[in-house]
Amino acid sequence: MVTNTISVSETPQVLYALRRADDALILGHRLSECCGHAPTLEEDMALANIGLDLIGQARALYALAALREPSLEGGRANTEDTYAYLRDVGQYRNLLLCELPNGDFGRIIMRQFLYSAFIDPYWRAMMKSSDAQLAAIAEKAEKETAYHLRYTSEWVIRLGDGTPKSHDRMQAALEFLWSYTGEMFDTDEAEAMLQAEGMIIDASVIHDGWRTTVQTILDRATLTLPQSAWMQKGGRSGRHSEHLGFLLAEMQQLPRSEPGAVW
Repeated sequence: MVTNTISVSETPQVLYALRRADDALILGHRLSECCGHAPTLEEDMALANIGLDLIGQARALYALAALREPSLEGGRANTEDTYAYLRDVGQYRNLLLCELPNGDFGRIIMRQFLYSAFIDPYWRAMMKSSDAQLAAIAEKAEKETAYHLRYTSEWVIRLGDGTPKSHDRMQAALEFLWSYTGEMFDTDEAEAMLQAEGMIIDASVIHDGWRTTVQTILDRATLTLPQSAWMQKGGRSGRHSEHLGFLLAEMQQLPRSEPGAVW
């Protein structure tokens, strides 16, 4: 028996929560793939713990989406598990950056650094949200993302300003990932409605601060910021790379093939 894909009523509040939750879940899953593969035991544990932090943030946001979503036909309601395990790839709203395959340790660190440099000030600003539940989620998440940013910044500097080989790998990782960063600051009509109500911030207001943080760390790492202004996008509207389909096939295999399974 295979479970059916759920339907979701994407009101602006639900859509917003799913976008942030999907970012955290998919990136957290990518970090879980590093377990047993990091260069040292300490880094193996650090990446696993960052992944767990992100999955915890995803759970809180999925739970909020479930509270905000109107009841479906027949009075059915979605849950954090159905959002995670019973949506098809086109229903996911995560950043393309989060779904990219891990690659080597340098690319893993660079991806997490670029994301953390954005999401940490984002959650800090969201602590002032007019929505008490969002503000509470932001307050808890920011404590975790502050560590994620500090940890990855130290590694970017260490590897970028390390050996010629480590420097070249970090520069290659930066150039590969750079075109996926612009999507973090995009907004649309649904989010503009929530911004007008004071529920969420306009992500573009933290762009300059993000850029300054990134430039400061890259300078210390002797890495060069790419100059291309062309950016990838599509994740927020459900247009994903082929990589997300393979990730979901693995992540969703058990709950879809054994509905109702518990352990």
